[in-house]
Amino acid sequence: MEEIQALNSNHTWDIVDFPKKKKIIGCKWVFTVKYKSNAGIDQYKARLVAQGFSQTYGIDYEETFTPVAKLNSIRVLLSIAVNMDWELFQFDIKNAFLNGELEEEVFMRGFHPDLRKKKEMEKCENYIRSLYGLKQSPRA
Repeated sequence: MEEIQALNSNHTWDIVDFPKKKKIIGCKWVFTVKYKSNAGIDQYKARLVAQGFSQTYGIDYEETFTPVAKLNSIRVLLSIAVNMDWELFQFDIKNAFLNGELEEEVFMRGFHPDLRKKKEMEKCENYIRSLYGLKQSPRA
């Protein structure tokens, strides 16, 4: 439910009519179990993942490059922080991928409960925000 609430609160998609001459990609739920250090169960996680392997370069996405910090850069930053007596904080952004905006039109089918009804078969989701599994998500 936490993942569905995050998708809804970020306005991840719009429900649109089934587009003509556009590729519709699928999705699936991935379930994982997170364990504590003593091997006990910490939490159950669920994540909606797009089947990005069906995307075509130049049609569904253009660029996948993602800038990544090198380890040497991080070491220099930490060294400067220690020498200048700065405070450092670490934080985690929940559902980080859902905060990126897509430049391309991505249409997906199969998640939204309202679209599983027979009368709504001509509808699909048009994704506005990035989603796990899309080729362009790390860049976004």
